Amino acid sequence: MSDSSGSHPRLLALIDRARAHTRGHPLPLGVVYPGNAMALEVTIQAQELGLVAPVLIGPRALIQSTADAAGLNIGAMEIMEPANAAPAASAQLATELVRSGKVRALMKGSLHTDELMAAVVSRSSGMRTDTRISHLFVFDLPRYPKLLGLADCVVNISPDLAAKEHILTNALRALNSLGITRPKVAIVAAVESVNPHIQATLDAQMLVAAHHQGRWPEAIIEGPFGFDNAVSSEAARIKGMDSEVAGDADLMLMPDLNAGNMLYKSFNYIGGGDCAGLVLGASVPIVLTSRSDSALARLASIAMAALPAKS
Repeated sequence: MSDSSGSHPRLLALIDRARAHTRGHPLPLGVVYPGNAMALEVTIQAQELGLVAPVLIGPRALIQSTADAAGLNIGAMEIMEPANAAPAASAQLATELVRSGKVRALMKGSLHTDELMAAVVSRSSGMRTDTRISHLFVFDLPRYPKLLGLADCVVNISPDLAAKEHILTNALRALNSLGITRPKVAIVAAVESVNPHIQATLDAQMLVAAHHQGRWPEAIIEGPFGFDNAVSSEAARIKGMDSEVAGDADLMLMPDLNAGNMLYKSFNYIGGGDCAGLVLGASVPIVLTSRSDSALARLASIAMAALPAKS
């Protein structure tokens, strides 16, 4: 896999790591309702790299016509057809295939995210675990020295303290699967001091206190941070902060979806970054593709799913 811009070597290294792990044992990936060329193209590419053994889940006629229109050869891929052509039926079948063990990861095709996630979180789907569903991006940024995680920018709208504990737990497990040991976590808010009128700073204080009491011993967790001193040790020094994390964070835990989503898009559209991402906390990882994702981002997300989760 090549990066045409040449500016995201860490995502390429992530893909190489996953290829080494899956060599001879590709990940059984369920591609849910692949009714557009984008989903089929990245699936073919991931299969050619040895990352996945794909199972296409959806109406056979739709999948084949999509492939034919794009000139794609899917003849060697298994297709599992649901009872009816509705996208929700494909999502339901996907959860059944997860429960049976036939697939060990899912990727969204052309159905709406809500349709897929409704099946995933259904109490009858069997995909719930002891942790809350959340999302993690890892970014390759030209001006940052390593991959930088961001959670949660997609799933949890206004997480309370309990939800942030789950988001943090999920993200740390995923970072460990990427080979990031003892990750440094910056809990981000609007300001770096505790303010009783800003709930995110109070949550940060409580999360750090829990960490000091023995929670998440595999990490270094500090906060609250303003964004500036989370990514810049010099900004932290100027403000008199003594920090192991400032300027060297592996993960930024965001206060809410508004802040996280805007920062994610800023990283990509202004900061020159690219990213991989997964839905975490279900019984298998889930890749949520978007029409605006680059080919590298889609492939790197599949690579993330192919790496073994650490407990």
